[in-house]
Amino acid sequence: MGIRLSLGHIDSYDDAVAAFAHQLGLPSVQLHTPTALPGADGHWSLGELQALRDRCDRDGLTIDGLENVPAAHFFKIQRGLAGRDEQIENYHRTIRNMARVGIDLLGYNFIATYVWRTEMGASGRGGAKVTGFDLARAGEGNALASYKLTPDEPITEPITAEQMWDNYQYFLDAVLPVAEEVGVRLALHPDDPPVDQPLGQAARIFTSSAAIAEGYRRANGSPAWGLNFCLGTVSEMAGEDSVNEVIDQLGALGRIFYVHFRDVRGTVPRFTECFLGEGNLNPARVIRRLHAVGFDGFLIDDHVPAMIGDLDTWGDTSSEAYCSRGRAHAIGYLQGVLNALGLD
Repeated sequence: MGIRLSLGHIDSYDDAVAAFAHQLGLPSVQLHTPTALPGADGHWSLGELQALRDRCDRDGLTIDGLENVPAAHFFKIQRGLAGRDEQIENYHRTIRNMARVGIDLLGYNFIATYVWRTEMGASGRGGAKVTGFDLARAGEGNALASYKLTPDEPITEPITAEQMWDNYQYFLDAVLPVAEEVGVRLALHPDDPPVDQPLGQAARIFTSSAAIAEGYRRANGSPAWGLNFCLGTVSEMAGEDSVNEVIDQLGALGRIFYVHFRDVRGTVPRFTECFLGEGNLNPARVIRRLHAVGFDGFLIDDHVPAMIGDLDTWGDTSSEAYCSRGRAHAIGYLQGVLNALGLD
């Protein structure tokens, strides 16, 4: 099929989002913890998944994948808490139900707290609003959750890197056989920000290209294991060098399932998000490299600057807060690159 674009980072899918996708000329969407899938019984039910699939079908849009089950369904798995086996059984149900409605890709993360930022409204190019992170300011009283991945359940005992790796292996051993059985691919998102010290009393383990490769090794060759290649997060590690390492290591193995296409200026311990083309990486070089190793999945817009006319409401899940102008800029930029490279 080749590299293509999909409208991404959608929490609340509605008529406005569908129209936006069509206006941008995109045939598909990727949804992030969609509000249409509350999963009241601890998993995404067959009925609610089918209703979402039917809704998108009626709108003439394909669902390329889903990402992140509700945090309350997953945090015990990440933290290795009592009750994780029940959450794993519910994760099995979600995977099986996705397969039954024809959705074969599920993104996930293994961040035991959340995406940390120390600035939510930093000033980017022309005064656009962007997020930023500075490890020196990331004490408990200063850090902010830009995208909360776990419920408001405090971590009472520190979780070490060794424990996090053990928890991840337990998860893989339990879910990969089911995913393989039904043909659903599971895509890991690296840790954002990728700092090697604990944040919120929990260690972070997917903080380098080598650590991501270790995640693959621990999957023991399962065809269900792959990467949600968040360029912004990997760029935060060592800029375009770390991005290239992941492409060369895992892209050539067919283990990059899809791409979050965003970037930052600077690397840990300090960075700010930015518009495409002004950050650490060259978008055209990255896409050319992905193509060279045989990547044929989809790219989505991810975090984008809030431009004039976009609501400055980070964390709001309504479509009105979708930063449509920032997303239109990102999608248009990527459409131009793909066209210029002859990949559209």
